[in-house]
Amino acid sequence: MSLTHDSTIRGFASDNYSGVHPEILEAIARANGGHQGAYGDDHYTARLDDLARDSFGSEAAIFPVFNGTGANVIALQSLLPRWGAVICAASAHINVDENGAPERIGGMKLLPVPTPDGKLTTDLIDQEAWGWGDEHRAQPLAVSITQATELGTVYTPQEIETLTAHAHAKGMRVHMDGSRLGNAAASLGVSLRELTTDVGVDIVSLGGTKNGMLLGEGVLTLHAELAADMKYLRKMNMQLGSKMRFISAQLLELYGTDLWHRSASHSNAMAAQLADAVRATRGAELVYPVQANGVFAQLPNPVADRLRETFRFYDWDRAAGHVRWMCSFDTAESDVQAFTAALATELAAHSGK
Repeated sequence: MSLTHDSTIRGFASDNYSGVHPEILEAIARANGGHQGAYGDDHYTARLDDLARDSFGSEAAIFPVFNGTGANVIALQSLLPRWGAVICAASAHINVDENGAPERIGGMKLLPVPTPDGKLTTDLIDQEAWGWGDEHRAQPLAVSITQATELGTVYTPQEIETLTAHAHAKGMRVHMDGSRLGNAAASLGVSLRELTTDVGVDIVSLGGTKNGMLLGEGVLTLHAELAADMKYLRKMNMQLGSKMRFISAQLLELYGTDLWHRSASHSNAMAAQLADAVRATRGAELVYPVQANGVFAQLPNPVADRLRETFRFYDWDRAAGHVRWMCSFDTAESDVQAFTAALATELAAHSGK
């Protein structure tokens, strides 16, 4: 029995909705021949270690895992004792979209801070950076930033360096949720290393599926002492793949070539086109700066509901009329044009009532 879907259906709900990049599929196929050692004892995972050192520094290592939640949980666990806490933006994925996994599975406390644009600052960090030595308070020992943020904004290298220096001076380490790190780097015109190793980040959840992989992410450790414990944390948290070569082969294809940059640059460009169209459309307004591949807009809820009958996307804050539109590596200009034409039609119909 053959089960297929309508491959002509397009949407703007998430970059997770897209398929697999053809070059990633080819990489998986190349890795499929013969037998290779299990649990990372394979040719591709060994090459991934070389890639990490070449791209991120002599102490860097990449540990393939199944998903982003797992990457975030074990990355943060590696930074904290059992009584440790993590300062993060209130909008951060670890705080909003992981169903308590950092707290329940990771055993840590989150200290969320409201931000105007998804980005932490030194002053915002200091709202929760206190109480060391007080046995009644979970100890703030890590800061987690998201790049690009959940609101589609991007930290510059200078901003990250300021944050990491501030955190380190207070005895805290810095985690980066880099599920869209490629989009941020492409937007800024910098290398991945310039947003991580060179500006003092300690550990990174290295994205994969949002930029064209079938499945899998990586935990990128940037210090040897963090790498030493990671294999135990990965297994303990059920993130150790037996046929790891297939995740490693994808990461190699994505980050060992310019594929990450090409894919991220394209999705960013499609978001910019979408944002330009929104600016020219009466009845819809942009909510946040469009700096990566996400567009946040305000429009009447009835318009959003009718538009969703054809194009899938999510409400971000329904009470405020905010929606989120995400572009992917395979978003085409024709997709943007069809969507914005439908948006203009629905807005015109709504205003004429």
